[in-house]
Amino acid sequence: MASLGCLVFLGALYAAQKPWREYPGLEYSNYPIPPDFREQTEWAFARLMYPPVSAWRGGFNFEGDWREGGTNWTMDYPRSDRHLSAALRRLTRIHVRSVEQPLNLDDGDVYDWPWLYGVEVGHWNLTDDQARTMREYLLRGGFFMCDDFHGTDEWEVFVASMEKIFPDRPIVEIPNGDAIFHTVYDLDDRYQVPGAQYMDTGKTFEKDGRVPHWRAIYDDYGRIMVAMCFNMDLGDSWEHADNPQYPQRFSALGIRIGVDYLVYAFTH
Repeated sequence: MASLGCLVFLGALYAAQKPWREYPGLEYSNYPIPPDFREQTEWAFARLMYPPVSAWRGGFNFEGDWREGGTNWTMDYPRSDRHLSAALRRLTRIHVRSVEQPLNLDDGDVYDWPWLYGVEVGHWNLTDDQARTMREYLLRGGFFMCDDFHGTDEWEVFVASMEKIFPDRPIVEIPNGDAIFHTVYDLDDRYQVPGAQYMDTGKTFEKDGRVPHWRAIYDDYGRIMVAMCFNMDLGDSWEHADNPQYPQRFSALGIRIGVDYLVYAFTH
């Protein structure tokens, strides 16, 4: 019965994929588009679009319309998304689309996408309506993975929006024995996955985020709905997987975590 449900779900997802478009990113413009980007598939990398908490960060002017890109949600985009998608094509039997799908919670179609990724959520600022939509999405069976936020200040910003989504559910550390670390790869021995700054500084941490945390919010049945990679930058590990200056061991773990989280989302 579970297998039949999975097949029905994947068939619905195949039919639901909407036309693709690319947005201006913080780091990339005119990134090469794969020739098969229009292919209808079982799964596509869904990236959360969100309003930032501040109009300024790190010298970038974010006073424009966040819905048109060029803000925090586009960090590492689209290179990171496409590298993980390519890895999933090689490492799993999931029929994966070669390009990502940015999703705005205000558009109402997030329910068509079972796995959602948010980057730099230490800078997000969800509206009340967006938080309600995210809550409903997660309680209906959606899965949200968030990443690339570091230190005390960014954690507080993250929690401010997360408490709008789930004011009644605790954030906890994921135990090593949880199925999310054992769906495809056994990942008991994990370590901090750094961002691109490691290539210049040799530091695996940013700000005061010296200790990596794999945290989660569970539903009433023990399923992880929100998986948080805190004090880490898996997005950079995917983005720089083809960069010889970025250590292979970090990309190897980052990709394995991504694979495990996706397969978990499909099976739980």
